[in-house]
Amino acid sequence: MNILWGMAGILTILTIAFLLSSDRKSIKLRTVLGGLSIQIMFAFIVLYSTAGQEILLWFTDIVNAIIGFTDEGIDFLFGGLYDAEGIGMVFAFEVLTIIIFFSSLISVLYYLGIMQFFIKIIGGALSWLLGTSRTESLSASANIFVGQTEAPLVVKPFLPTMTRSELFAVMTGGLASVAGSVLVGYSLLGVPLEYLLAASFMAAPSGLVMAKIIMPETRPEESSDHQPVEMDDDKESYNVIDAAARGASTGLQLVLNIAAMLLAFIALVALLNGGLGVIQSGFNWVMDFFGAAFQLEGLTLQNILGAIFAPLAFMIGVPWAEALQAGNFIGQKLILNEFVAYANFAPQIEDLDPKTVLVVSFALCGFANVASLGILLGGLGKLAPSRRGDIAQLGVKAILAGTLASLLNASIAGMFF
Repeated sequence: MNILWGMAGILTILTIAFLLSSDRKSIKLRTVLGGLSIQIMFAFIVLYSTAGQEILLWFTDIVNAIIGFTDEGIDFLFGGLYDAEGIGMVFAFEVLTIIIFFSSLISVLYYLGIMQFFIKIIGGALSWLLGTSRTESLSASANIFVGQTEAPLVVKPFLPTMTRSELFAVMTGGLASVAGSVLVGYSLLGVPLEYLLAASFMAAPSGLVMAKIIMPETRPEESSDHQPVEMDDDKESYNVIDAAARGASTGLQLVLNIAAMLLAFIALVALLNGGLGVIQSGFNWVMDFFGAAFQLEGLTLQNILGAIFAPLAFMIGVPWAEALQAGNFIGQKLILNEFVAYANFAPQIEDLDPKTVLVVSFALCGFANVASLGILLGGLGKLAPSRRGDIAQLGVKAILAGTLASLLNASIAGMFF
């Protein structure tokens, strides 16, 4: 049943992508089938097979052990405050501080060339299996480890001359995935780390699949494969210590942005719900005045989003009884961002069906949201100023492609529950 359900979800998502395609005749079957095959095989190995589950749990234990080392720094800075209870304290003293540590660690791994080694291997494999260009494949593989603004740095010299299809693939890859540093933050909220890790790896092929369906390559003779491709290994840091310091500074900026964004968005949602409550009360008063039996109940942003996205949540594998809740989280992720969605999803995990937890964990694992258009223009536009016009034109489609990529991952994961 789960396999048939998942296949229906996959078919639905591919159909939506096909309808959004700029040139349906140019879609390469090799890329689509190859990407789907990689995703399905990976999901089967890590979510269904005993050996794969053990490997994933082993990797999860390693990440959790690294997280544990952060306690030393947290305890030194905050002392007894760190032991305080409450979700606010956990978020402030665990989630945000660990993002700083992981940002520093990733920066060190980049300086040492360890990250580039894995990116080249994964990117080369994706290019060979899917028939995508080496530059877009390298960028997609980089997104497994770093964020949407850092990943394009590995192909920075080629951004100005990329075809629109390649540029779109770079944009979609960043929106279909999340940075390794914030992924750990989501896990500390209570989201299963093994699901987040699996979703992060599956995002590379799914992002390329969605990108190449919606914006297929129509000018292969102009692609970057006709240029010598080497990863940009430009090191701004002078040594390991400087790399660690730069990474920590970058992490601090990220933490401040996350904290400010959460404070503002959660407060704005509460304000909006207050306004909707006034509308509901006024409507019900009018109904009472005219003696009508109809009354509005539960008019909130969460319920509105849930109603809109519930059919989609059901289609990707969420049981119908919880589709409204799942649709609410998917809507929050798209309209607000994934951190707000995960922060609201995590406290409800224990009350939800295990399959719902699996599917929603995968569906929310991506940077695709309305605010990301500004990040794309600011980050990618800075790396390739001559392409700002293309980035602006492709932005909305890239957000849709990134969203569909995450939903595709969720459908496939649900097949092996």
